[in-house]
Amino acid sequence: MSRFLGAIRQLGYVVDDIEAAMAHWHSVMGVGPWFYNPRVPIEDYRYDGKSYEVHNSVALANSGPLQVELIQTRNDAPSMYRDFLRAGRRGLQHVAYWTTDYDADLTRMEAEGFGQKMSGKVGANGRFVYFDREAHPGTVIELSEVMGPKGRLFDLIRQSSEGWDGADPVRPFPDLSTL
Repeated sequence: MSRFLGAIRQLGYVVDDIEAAMAHWHSVMGVGPWFYNPRVPIEDYRYDGKSYEVHNSVALANSGPLQVELIQTRNDAPSMYRDFLRAGRRGLQHVAYWTTDYDADLTRMEAEGFGQKMSGKVGANGRFVYFDREAHPGTVIELSEVMGPKGRLFDLIRQSSEGWDGADPVRPFPDLSTL
């Protein structure tokens, strides 16, 4: 566990073909079902302090308590995912810690010298920030607020994976406003 933020709750993989990646993860790895959103509704997105319009596709599934995230960028807006791809990398890009006390945990990380590189919000109480440190590929830290609709979505994804029999391996994201 992290001495700052507790257990790692998510592994985030940047991929070139999200549909192929989901197929691999459910048919070869046995992980699913995948909840897929072809265009994540990110609000207040910032990269290096500047606002941009990003288009990312995301798929989420759980293996036990650990969530796996697959990310495919769909436009050329500045992002850490785009930087990762341009560096010739594919695969694990970040680990995420989940929080219900976002402001306090963000303050704690900044006091430890972690700067904000990329941030935004997905739904009410769904803020996220990626920090600017990466010792080697796959070690970017994301702090993700999991209250409100996003937290309930993550609960639904975990619950759906428990005892999953392989049926209906790719499912649409539910509307966050209904969660």
